[in-house]
Amino acid sequence: MQKTIYLAGGCFWGTDHLFSLVPGVISTEAGYANSIMPDPTYKQVCSGITNAAETVKVVYDDSRVSLTDLLKLYFKSIDPLSVNRQGNDVGTQYRTGIYYTDLADAPIVEAQVATIQRRHKQPLAVEVGQLRNFYPAEDYHQDYLYKNENGYCHVDPALFKEAREMKPSHKESKEELRKRLTPLQWEVTQNAATERPFANEYDDEFRKGIYVDITDGTPLFVSSNKYNSGCGWPAFTRPIESNLIDESIDTSYGRIRTEVKSASSGAHLGHVFNDGPLEEGGLRYCINSASLRFIPLEKMEEEGYGSYIPLVK
Repeated sequence: MQKTIYLAGGCFWGTDHLFSLVPGVISTEAGYANSIMPDPTYKQVCSGITNAAETVKVVYDDSRVSLTDLLKLYFKSIDPLSVNRQGNDVGTQYRTGIYYTDLADAPIVEAQVATIQRRHKQPLAVEVGQLRNFYPAEDYHQDYLYKNENGYCHVDPALFKEAREMKPSHKESKEELRKRLTPLQWEVTQNAATERPFANEYDDEFRKGIYVDITDGTPLFVSSNKYNSGCGWPAFTRPIESNLIDESIDTSYGRIRTEVKSASSGAHLGHVFNDGPLEEGGLRYCINSASLRFIPLEKMEEEGYGSYIPLVK
């Protein structure tokens, strides 16, 4: 299905180029969002009188690339705490923002923003909301870095390579997933059930290797960060990367806890508590074995996880 999201990431030359490289993105267009003047010019936008933000319209095929994946790339390309500035560019037109036209996208956007916010004490400076208007920029600004290979760009060039290599996503249907998973794996990952303590697959697993999301294979934890907490479930001090995990408040069963989900699939994993080893940061990620698949070190290369071997000590 063809969908559209509008991303303000500072100077639109770099943001436009970055997202044009992503497999599954159909088209990008540089322009001006949420202007108080109709059809503003670049000169007017730079003067500050329009209150417009330099923004890129991203049209994509959501069967090949998800909005969540696009937003993860977006947050890697900006400083989310910077107000009216990205790189060397300063002005209200360089503010950051995520603007949607489909209200169904709002929860996805808000969830990703909340995940990023939890990594910072200072409030994010990223605007989030429904798009009010969008005016295409002049031809000079379209595909600027294709026409000017050595042109100015505030985006880290390493992200261009990452964008090109983003893997197309095949979203498994709920029916397909249910057939593939065991009944316990289904209930845990899809309905936030909890498996029995001390009687699950990986509580006593301490071989070297990697733990991946049982539903989509995303690497989540490595054995180097696993420890015996005595809780009866696999316990880790941290995920491989914080952006692989989504956290939210869970008030079920009359308790206040922090639920942990896989950011890529939305699968329920478990909960995180602040009673972990202090020397390792003080966190305990208490994860259901049914949410994970363990791949031992000697099989990581053949199963496509060779790049993670250095993390396994």
